[in-house]
Amino acid sequence: MTRVLLTHVARLLSRRGTVAVLAVLTAVLTAGSGWLGARLYERHEEDRRHQDILAAARQSALNFTSLDYRHYDRDSKNVLNGATGDFKKQFAAQTTQLTKIVADNKSVSEGQILDAGIARADERTARVLVVADSKVTNVAAPQGTSRNYRLQLDLVLEDGQWLTSDVEFVG
Repeated sequence: MTRVLLTHVARLLSRRGTVAVLAVLTAVLTAGSGWLGARLYERHEEDRRHQDILAAARQSALNFTSLDYRHYDRDSKNVLNGATGDFKKQFAAQTTQLTKIVADNKSVSEGQILDAGIARADERTARVLVVADSKVTNVAAPQGTSRNYRLQLDLVLEDGQWLTSDVEFVG
C-alpha cells in the first residue's frame, strides 16, 4: 500500500512538474514574442520615418533646383511651403530680389535628384545629403549649362510634416 501510494504521488508530482515546466516555457515564449513584435514595430516605424525624411528632402532639393522665371511665384512658393525657420525667413526675404534677377535673365533651372541619403535622424530632426544636377538656361547661356549640386539639408518635423530648416552647399 505504501509503495502504491508513493508511486501515485510520484506520478502526480511528475505531472505537476511537467505542467510547471510547460507553463514557464509558455510564459517565456509569450514574453519573447512580445519583445520581438515590439522590435519589429519599432523597426517598421523607423523605416517609415526614414522614407518620409528622404521623400521630403528630395522634394525640397528638387524645388530648390527647379525654378522658372515664367512661374517663379509658384516655384518660390513651393520652396517656401517645404521650408521652416531661418531657411524660410532667408529665402522669403530674398524672393523679391531673386524674382527680378530670374526674370531679367530669363532663367530656367530644371533640377534632377540623383541620390539622397540620411546622415543622421531621430524622431524630430534629420540631416540628409542630396546629390542633384540641373540644366540651367538663361540669356547668357541659351543652349543651357549643367550644374551639379551637393546639398546638406537639415529637416525638422513640424505638425506631422518634414520641413527643411537649413540648406548648405557642400563639397
